[in-house]
Amino acid sequence: MIVGAAVVEIHIHGSRSLKQRRGVVRSISRRVRNRFNLSVAEVGGQDTWQSAALGLSAAGSDARTVRGVLDRAVTFIEELHLAEVVHSDVELVQLPYWETGETGETGEIGETAWRDGDADSEE
Repeated sequence: MIVGAAVVEIHIHGSRSLKQRRGVVRSISRRVRNRFNLSVAEVGGQDTWQSAALGLSAAGSDARTVRGVLDRAVTFIEELHLAEVVHSDVELVQLPYWETGETGETGEIGETAWRDGDADSEE
């Protein structure tokens, strides 16, 4: 399983209050969620009028797909022109996952295996 996370730091020009800033952040977050089906959270800058940091996350089975959707989401935020993207970063992590055996049952020895992304390896 591939888990991807992105952080997008934005500067909101012309914002004169926390209320205006929240409106822009909510608009961006809602549009990204709806368009890309990503988890979005405000992760920084909550007490400033003109800056914010958004965290985006996605999970999938293919690193190229996960990175692609996060990169497209960052580009989408830039193209909205609601705020200037000051900095962005995307990271991927490969995690093992629990796979059921041929019987579909879990809990008995020999029927389940940890998979690390390589189809031939079992632990």
